[in-house]
Amino acid sequence: MDKLLITGGRTLEGEVPVSGAKNAALPIMCTALLTQDPLKLANVPALMDVRTMAQLLAQMGVEVGARSNGGIELRARTITNPEAPYELVKTMRASVLVLGPLLARCGQASVSLPGGCAIGARPVDQHLKGLQAMGARIEVEHGYLNARAERLRGARIALDLVTVTGTENLMMAATLAEGLTVLENAAREPEVADLARCLNAMGARIEGAGSDVIRIEGVRALCGAAHRVMPDRIESGTFLAAAAATGGRVRLLGAAPATLEATLQKLREAGARVAVAGDSIEIESDTRPLSVSLCTAPYPGFATDMQAQFMALDAIARGTALISETIFENRFMHALELQRLGADITIQGNTAVVKGVERLQGAKVMATDLRASASLVIAGLVAHGDTLIERIYHLDRGYESIEAKLAGLGARIERVN
Repeated sequence: MDKLLITGGRTLEGEVPVSGAKNAALPIMCTALLTQDPLKLANVPALMDVRTMAQLLAQMGVEVGARSNGGIELRARTITNPEAPYELVKTMRASVLVLGPLLARCGQASVSLPGGCAIGARPVDQHLKGLQAMGARIEVEHGYLNARAERLRGARIALDLVTVTGTENLMMAATLAEGLTVLENAAREPEVADLARCLNAMGARIEGAGSDVIRIEGVRALCGAAHRVMPDRIESGTFLAAAAATGGRVRLLGAAPATLEATLQKLREAGARVAVAGDSIEIESDTRPLSVSLCTAPYPGFATDMQAQFMALDAIARGTALISETIFENRFMHALELQRLGADITIQGNTAVVKGVERLQGAKVMATDLRASASLVIAGLVAHGDTLIERIYHLDRGYESIEAKLAGLGARIERVN
């Protein structure tokens, strides 16, 4: 099994390109199920989750073209097997995003209850509530969601809580439903808006994506389209946090600065100098960072997917930070691994108290989930000596060639078996 070996102590210098967003690419790939025509996607990251989604779509009958320069073509002339089996779904929660499109296109779907990172309860009850309001009949049998609907009908759906995948699933289903669907308390994440842009390019009628009320007027059929996946704001934030922790000067190319306002604000509070020009972001830091407290929240608040990276930054900062996690109840598992590197972290309920220390010490650590992996990479970059990170398959689910990109910035990092 692959591991990452990091020798800390190097500042980061140079330019790094930002990959396409995993959390946008996965739902957008599912839109291929909604049309018989080709869907041509650009800026799709080469990630394990993307490969898993392609495999899942292929076993349903979708023609998956070979990747070329970050692009992929999908075509669902016919859907021969509207099922998402446990073997594929168990590693990736985003697999549940096929449920809405399959119901809308085929009138039936059998989807295993999802897996993914072990960061807490992420129920699909809001997905089911919305689809049932649109006329679907859904039963849970032997670990599978079995759903049927002759044709979905538009409905007004008030979500009980903000859910990104729930908003995306219902939005896709509503594109082929009869009449108007209104999603209230919808997720406002940029990835939701990117999905809507792709669907509208396919002939959907969606208004309000990016706000908390989305209106979808159903159409009889969607057509093919070409779409470029948005830049990954979490990858961008991870590299910026690494630069702030290690010092030096790093410029991100092909970023989406408007989606990173909460992260950029916290980096400036940490003492980093941040400049934005078009689609590039430059960060410079030549002193030990200042501690920054934060509280995760749905977009446009501070992203839960950036919490672990900032805990690593706070671990070597001057002062004490309070980090409150309000989205997932089990997302502090990386704190124990950071402690192995010498971090002073105390967990009090959903809040972590992080007292910055001058130096971390290299050690063997284990990644527990995707973003925890990123926090350990940042900690390893600043730690004295060698850090060996195990179970980096989590990292490969969400970061494209992270060791090559960091090495290009001067980090001493390599993948070992």
